[in-house]
Amino acid sequence: MPPAPADPPDALTAATTSPQTARDHLDRYGVGDDGRLFRTRTGGVISGSAYAKIWKEARTYALAPDQVASPLAARPYDLRHAAVSLWLNAGVHAPEAAERAGHGVDVMLRVYAKCIDGQRDVANQRIMDALVA
Repeated sequence: MPPAPADPPDALTAATTSPQTARDHLDRYGVGDDGRLFRTRTGGVISGSAYAKIWKEARTYALAPDQVASPLAARPYDLRHAAVSLWLNAGVHAPEAAERAGHGVDVMLRVYAKCIDGQRDVANQRIMDALVA
């Protein structure tokens, strides 16, 4: 298997452009011995500062200029927060979302309750449906 691309931004771009591109990248370069997709030329761990630099550049390709200037997805960790928020707003029950995120339900509700938005009408309808059932 060929070594991973020398320039980490190329690896990030290839792996985040589309699911098919990500699969192609994985087929071509595989993962490191420890299972990591992103690694240095020698298979080592990419430093936090390198990730930050790559992330900053990747945002300029993925977001509109006004979004780049905003705090939107300012850190890779923000994607995790966005994913959990999406799950909860999509109706995934808190215990399931908590398990997937590696949280306890108490942490899940404390951290993410404010992210659940626009579900009052849905909740009201579910309560009404349950009352008439």
